[in-house]
Amino acid sequence: MDDKLLWERYKKYLCVCPSIGLTLDVSRMNFADDYLDRMELQIQKAYQAMDALESGAIANPDENRMVGHYWLRSPERAPLPEIRKEIEDTLQAIKDFTFAVHAGKIFPRKRARFTRFLSIGIGGSALGPQFTADALGTPKDRMQALFLDNTDPDGIDRVLSHIGNDLQDTLTIVISKSGGTTETRNGMLEVAAAYKKANLSFERHAVAVTGVGSKLDELAKNDSWLARFPMWDWVGGRTSITSAVGLLPMALQGIHIQDFLKGAALCDESTRKKETRSNPAALLALAWYHATNGRGAKDMVILPYRDRLMLFPKYLQQLVMESLGKEKDLSGKVVNQGIAVYGNKGTTDQHAYVQQLREGVNNFFATFIEVLHDRDARSLEVEPGVTSGDYLHAYLQGTRNALYENKRESLAITIEKLDAQSIGALIALYERAVGFYAALVNINAYHQPGVEAGKKMAGAVIHLQKEALDFLNKNKGDSFTAEALAKGIGAEENSETIFRILEQASANGDHRIKKSLGKDACDAHYEVF
Repeated sequence: MDDKLLWERYKKYLCVCPSIGLTLDVSRMNFADDYLDRMELQIQKAYQAMDALESGAIANPDENRMVGHYWLRSPERAPLPEIRKEIEDTLQAIKDFTFAVHAGKIFPRKRARFTRFLSIGIGGSALGPQFTADALGTPKDRMQALFLDNTDPDGIDRVLSHIGNDLQDTLTIVISKSGGTTETRNGMLEVAAAYKKANLSFERHAVAVTGVGSKLDELAKNDSWLARFPMWDWVGGRTSITSAVGLLPMALQGIHIQDFLKGAALCDESTRKKETRSNPAALLALAWYHATNGRGAKDMVILPYRDRLMLFPKYLQQLVMESLGKEKDLSGKVVNQGIAVYGNKGTTDQHAYVQQLREGVNNFFATFIEVLHDRDARSLEVEPGVTSGDYLHAYLQGTRNALYENKRESLAITIEKLDAQSIGALIALYERAVGFYAALVNINAYHQPGVEAGKKMAGAVIHLQKEALDFLNKNKGDSFTAEALAKGIGAEENSETIFRILEQASANGDHRIKKSLGKDACDAHYEVF
């Protein structure tokens, strides 16, 4: 397509959203001119499904739950007055608690104020807060934000060593909707032990964000933690950023949560429109459907051209892949749906994998994200009349043009300024697009049976580990190969798993397992010492 025709196509398909300072360009997705018209009936059904969802219908049929993250930024839209009151009361409680912490009215026992917080969570209870903390943090933050988001002992040690003696003015937030998430529990126990070792009361430094009545909620209540904030079964983890999960860490850090909520609410309004060409979320979903043939045939590459958006691809991995990666559709038919997501910031990506994007396997579509406003102060001219920001913009344009030249499809999202409001809008845009796409392919975007399956299998491995180590302890003085041990506990079909358990156990001193090399790797012997 020549430049003139490309310009005409750009003007035809450009979606401008002044209320949220955002534009979406889908012109370089190579759909036919009649594509949007052909898809209009399907997208109108998606609008109807979204209207029903926002009105309180059971939008998550597998778990018989409503889906209400949109109400979090517009409580007046909640279907029941008690839900509206819960949302509004929780928001006020977050503001009151944050004010008291910042004012020194809620304070640690050995210092005048809390100066940092450590957030313990995983998945949706960590990715959103991490993204917003990095995207919106400044040297003027009221509190420093730190995160534990894994059950990796070395990772836990790294964070705790970074805190060091400042643990005494560190507020710890434990986030788990169910209250029983293993990785979060492990992090909490490790951090509580660190407080105890420092002769500090963990309870006097701890806050819980969890479901009402959960194990964590009861623990926090019985041990008189500083505060408890609710999570509700109608808010999924990956869409919980506008609940206490995201708002409490943001508020403590000093981010304007009201601006963040406003941006999300304004985007929700823009994406409720039923005129598809002026609805950026609908256009995103339709572009995804075109690119992937509605079957995940291509990957989604996210390329944000701003350092502060570096974690956005990681955040979108969960939002998109956990929502859309489903074995069955709503009718129970096996469809194996999903869209793989990966990404890296610009211009870093140009020194990494753009070579393959342009010349390798054409198995992706790219999304470029740019922010027009560079910085508040005037920029240095790195060349006469050219700034670093000019180069950033030029590399985005150049890379997109280079991909288009080689018939690689891309979208472009432009934000006027990166602030709390625009980040709220950007998150809400993708939340809505995921919902629309799920409706187009007839899947439940709001459950995650695959994640639960992995958790159950992890529990089975822990059970097998206990059996294996008990066997070794009962037979102290004797050594066994993994295969012999598996036979000894009647689990020969799990020999590989037991071998890997013994390898990990013998590499650490926790279980007192010694390894002796055999004639090959799988013939090693293990015993208790």
